[in-house]
Amino acid sequence: MEGASVYKGQNPKADAMAHQPAIEKRKPRADAIRNRERVLEAAKAVFSQGGPEASPEAVARRAGVGIGTLYRHFPTREAVYEAVYRREVEQLVELAKHLETKMVPIEALRHWLRAGVEFMATKKAMAAALAMAAHGSSELVAYSLDRLSGALGELLQRAVAAGELRTDIDPENLLRALVGMCYAHDRPGWQAKVLRLVDVLIDGLRRRQGGH
Repeated sequence: MEGASVYKGQNPKADAMAHQPAIEKRKPRADAIRNRERVLEAAKAVFSQGGPEASPEAVARRAGVGIGTLYRHFPTREAVYEAVYRREVEQLVELAKHLETKMVPIEALRHWLRAGVEFMATKKAMAAALAMAAHGSSELVAYSLDRLSGALGELLQRAVAAGELRTDIDPENLLRALVGMCYAHDRPGWQAKVLRLVDVLIDGLRRRQGGH
């Protein structure tokens, strides 16, 4: 035992190299990362269409990968749905940050809410599957409500500071209003109707002379 200990300490470089493969093995390969992104992008498109064709097999075909590759990244159907959902939430959060520097406050808010309608189209198509996800849909709803309310709150504060919106708007309530409008319309072409309602909603939130 003593000899083994002395031998191991005599060549630190060799010891470091011995541990290197394990470290490299844990690091995701570039092609694996690309495959994962391709799967998520394909899943968004497939799930947004809904219907019986919205299956993992259809996602794999659209992404140009084998079904085995898909399941290596996402071991269950619900895992695919949940990953797409979380990715969409984070993209909306990032969009809010981007719009703050690119548009005047009221138009940044309008653009973000319209993007939220697209997000809801994907979410509606996945609703049944999300309800069966590993931790249940309640955790996902809490996660998205927190992240999206925060992003929307920043846009609202900017618009209020510019004097474009009334001051008594709660971001969570506005987000729930958007969700409600999306779920109240369920026939083909519903998105166009909701986008029109988004414009009406923003007009109603504008600051009036002598008002809030």
